[in-house]
Amino acid sequence: MAPFGTIYSYPGNFRVLRAQVIADLNGLELKNADFQMGVTNKSPEFLAKFPLGKVPAFEGADGFCLTEGAAISTYIAGSGPKASQLLGADMKTKARIAEWTLFTETEIVAHATPALVAMYKLIPYDEASQAVSAERFERALTKIEGTVKDGKKFLVGEELTLADLMVVSALYMAGGPIFDAEMRAKVPATLEYVKGISSIPQFAKVFGDFKPCEKRFKA
Repeated sequence: MAPFGTIYSYPGNFRVLRAQVIADLNGLELKNADFQMGVTNKSPEFLAKFPLGKVPAFEGADGFCLTEGAAISTYIAGSGPKASQLLGADMKTKARIAEWTLFTETEIVAHATPALVAMYKLIPYDEASQAVSAERFERALTKIEGTVKDGKKFLVGEELTLADLMVVSALYMAGGPIFDAEMRAKVPATLEYVKGISSIPQFAKVFGDFKPCEKRFKA
């Protein structure tokens, strides 16, 4: 089977791992390009296709080029036999899945990233701003907890959708710097929900076990 497309990114990017899970669910092959951050994405060839030099970047076998992790995931989800399941079969379901997709980017990823980049010493650690991010991250968790608190296995409807893959992959990322034991104790239903999604074979194969930190990062 010829690859559906090629992904460019640094190793371990959770957005790429998520795209791989979606491709596997849809029976599509994704190729990981040879990539060196700061070199490949600054080359004239790369910038001709992806002018901002951002990763992840996707190039389809047909030459279609795309950036932004959520857009790439949505495109792959809609390009195979499970498109109607992953993206919804009616407009209300599609809109709800889109709501969770945007929520993931603006409420989970946005508020976990400051701790992540501080942990890797990419920005100076600032206690006040980190505390604000942690508070907002916890607020985001309450939305997930409220949705799954009665044992609901999926965020939208009764089967796996892109909403689940967006949220749980982001929580895996957040598990390193910020989603600590104190926070997890407040959202038991969310942990059960994550456990369920992470046990799906295609997800488990790519992401492995959920191993969050005991204490959020502080310098």
